[in-house]
Amino acid sequence: MTLGNCTDRQVIDRQLVYEDFADKVGGVFALAETAVPSVPLVLAEATPLDPAMGLPGVRPPFSLMFVANEPNVLPQGLYRLKNDGLGEVEIFLVPVGKDAKGVSYNATFN
Repeated sequence: MTLGNCTDRQVIDRQLVYEDFADKVGGVFALAETAVPSVPLVLAEATPLDPAMGLPGVRPPFSLMFVANEPNVLPQGLYRLKNDGLGEVEIFLVPVGKDAKGVSYNATFN
C-alpha cells in the first residue's frame, strides 16, 4: 500500500522509517482507538539513532517523542495513530514523563 492510498480504516502495512516522521515534527497524531478517548499527540521530536543500536540489514534506528496535553497517562502499549499527512500507523508508545506541558510518550524503532 502506498501512503497516498491510505484511507481512514487502513493502517500503513510497511516498515516505518525516520523519513516518514522527520517532516511531521510539530504535527498532530490523533489516537484512532475505539476503546480509548481521542487524545491529540503532538510529535515533539524525531531523532535518528546510532546505526550501531540497530540490527544489521534492518532499517536505521530512530526515536519519536510525542506530547499529549492531557492529564491522564495512557499505559504503554500499541496504539493506532492517525496523521493527515501519513495516514494511520500503529506505534508502541511508552509514557516517559509528565510535566506542565503534558505527558510525554516515546517510541523507539530499532
